[in-house]
Amino acid sequence: MQALVIVAHGSHLNPDASTPTYEHADTIRESGVFDEVATAFWKEEPSFREVLRTLESDDVYVVPLFISEGYFTEEVIPRELRLDDWDVEAWDSDGTSATHATLEADDVDKTVHYCGPVGTHDAMTDVIVRRAETVTGDPDVGDGFGLAVVGHGTERNENSAKAIEYHAERVAESGRFDEVKALFMDEDPEIDDVTDFFEVEDIVVVPLFVADGYHTQEDIPEDMGLTDDYRKGWDTPAEVDGHRIWYAGAVGTEALMADVVLERAADAGADVGDAIDEVRRRTRVAGVEDANASAGD
Repeated sequence: MQALVIVAHGSHLNPDASTPTYEHADTIRESGVFDEVATAFWKEEPSFREVLRTLESDDVYVVPLFISEGYFTEEVIPRELRLDDWDVEAWDSDGTSATHATLEADDVDKTVHYCGPVGTHDAMTDVIVRRAETVTGDPDVGDGFGLAVVGHGTERNENSAKAIEYHAERVAESGRFDEVKALFMDEDPEIDDVTDFFEVEDIVVVPLFVADGYHTQEDIPEDMGLTDDYRKGWDTPAEVDGHRIWYAGAVGTEALMADVVLERAADAGADVGDAIDEVRRRTRVAGVEDANASAGD
């Protein structure tokens, strides 16, 4: 038997923080490739510490629904799962290249395949592009558009910026968008000045956050000038300084994120059959339907 555990931060204050985690777990559960699919949180129940005890499977694939490598993925999660032999050096990572490490959780007699965070996997680049397709309602969006990939940025964790820059570079190399920039909330270049960094008129802004919350629904819209009060909402697209801003909201809410979770588990040795192709197909259909529904509104 094989089980999948998606671990995320969660929140005591924001009831929507865990919604993407549950939705991606449901998508993967419906694929039927895992005998068990569970979720666990730092700030909600069930907790990291107890989740392994709820499973019957001997092989467990743990995938962190986090954007970057850092304190939670390197210290908190392994500690709470009681992976006693964990050593961050097992990932041999430069800050964006963590893959997986296989360890024994002796207290529950299980083999745990501990994976790198979803945010640094190459498949996340596809999710960013899909997010642009979803918000514009155009499956071919790119020509004549700029793309801003936005992260928090912090001096406390240099890997936070690395993940943003990594995916921005990958999208730029694809040549799909006329211009691609990595922007940040708390370091330069800042999202406040988004229109200063683009010559094209249309700019899609995709925040690399797992869930919508204070930053994505309050700070960023106001910082970009989409609205002077987030409680009043904003237009999509919104006119700002002679540009049209297509604000996509948190990348983690995109249905295709379930694919990245599967890719992480598959890289660690999970048997996922054709679930990756199926999830990609199903989420594309769902995205088209959502875009058509929005257009009808």
